[in-house]
Amino acid sequence: MTPQLKTDFWVQALIRRAQAAGAFATVARKGDPDAGAVLVKVATLDGKARLYGSAQDGAGERVWLDLSAGALGDAEHAVDAHWTARGAKDPDLWVVEIEDRAGRSFLTERIEGR
Repeated sequence: MTPQLKTDFWVQALIRRAQAAGAFATVARKGDPDAGAVLVKVATLDGKARLYGSAQDGAGERVWLDLSAGALGDAEHAVDAHWTARGAKDPDLWVVEIEDRAGRSFLTERIEGR
């Protein structure tokens, strides 16, 4: 199992990675700085968005689940409603929003469900 970075540090690194590549990125919802769960919203500025949720695989490594691949879909309003509802139940939840016309997530870990 790989040791995990504190969530606030990991979030700031993701934002810097996106911004360095020319995308806009910000914290849409701030959660627990040490160990809050993270959702990453990637908006393509055409009314569509993807939502990725962090999880751990069997080896304890972080992977990302493409939550938009299922019933949620890729309509930005549905993605926003989903993370807003989840945030109402989980005060530790972080949401990072990335705006990138190419739809890049800037996540370095494996993404499942694409």
